[in-house]
Amino acid sequence: MAESMNRFRLFNYLPGVVVLYFIIMLMATFGLWTQTDSIATTYKSLKGNLLPAMIFLLLLKGDLRQIVTLGPRMLTAFAVSAVSIAIGFIVSFSIFMHWMPENSWKTFAALSGSWMGGTGNMIAIQGALQVPDSSMGYTLLMDSIDYALWVILLLSLVPYAPAFNRWTKSSTNTLDKIGNKLEETTRTSTSKLGFTPLIFLLGVGLLASAFSQAAANSMPVTTFFSHTTWAILIATILGILGAMTSLGRLAGSNEIANVMLYGIIALIASQADFAQLTQAPLYVFAGLIILAVHGICMVGAAKLFRLDLFSCGVASLANIGGVASAPILAAAYSQALVPIGVLMAMLGYIIGTGGGLLIGKILSLLT
Repeated sequence: MAESMNRFRLFNYLPGVVVLYFIIMLMATFGLWTQTDSIATTYKSLKGNLLPAMIFLLLLKGDLRQIVTLGPRMLTAFAVSAVSIAIGFIVSFSIFMHWMPENSWKTFAALSGSWMGGTGNMIAIQGALQVPDSSMGYTLLMDSIDYALWVILLLSLVPYAPAFNRWTKSSTNTLDKIGNKLEETTRTSTSKLGFTPLIFLLGVGLLASAFSQAAANSMPVTTFFSHTTWAILIATILGILGAMTSLGRLAGSNEIANVMLYGIIALIASQADFAQLTQAPLYVFAGLIILAVHGICMVGAAKLFRLDLFSCGVASLANIGGVASAPILAAAYSQALVPIGVLMAMLGYIIGTGGGLLIGKILSLLT
């Protein structure tokens, strides 16, 4: 509620989940509750059941058939964006890993899930790799401070789009047609939000969570793939498939998933402590290196593949900012292009967990 009220200017600079995390973390630091065995058991059970359900529901709006309609240019921009972010993580971690704790690669892996998809992917990787709750403070610091600077930069570049497009020899005619078509489709296919679909989707989400966990228990376990990792990947597959059914047309899946996301963030923060964030500046600077490598790669790809500034910017923010910010950048170019921003962000949700786990594996090998 506070985030939706204009007089709270804090939310213009920090996402609500970040503010929630640090408020709960502050409460935990001052000992407003005690850490007992029963609380730890309840925490593990609640988080374990909510996480696959949240992933499943988040993906129900990511219909691959709609995403394909974006065309080769937007999909190329998105692919370059995701790959360049991965390269940025590898370069940055290679530079800073000698000054960081032993398992810092897990912190970077969790952030890579967010910067290739969204906060939901970050939490999924945190669960899959069992990233310590205390380390998530670093992840969220990088995700908020570096992300805010990146959003400001991309928005400030909007007026220079014509000059950039002339330099890359790119045309936006096809893009405008796709945007108008998607806007019309969105306007005619949105269902009404009501109690019945909300309860139904909640039940389906929890059922998907139960199935994912049951199926994960029969999967082989390695040092990298735990039962939790399998459960998250299975829930991801179920969500992608469910998006291409009538479930994807029901309103309310994002709303329920976001409630679960905020709940999981609060649970993680309740186990953390401010005293453990002793290397915050180093992590923030490492995040800036990731963005610098990503930006340089995007400019080079734009020239090579004749990509326009809108495609590059929205593809980048669809990864790094997710569904909360990619449509905002799209709207800065044209209101008709907002659906493209939404679809690009949903594609990020689809690849974010798998991509983040892959980056995590590479970073673990570097150590």
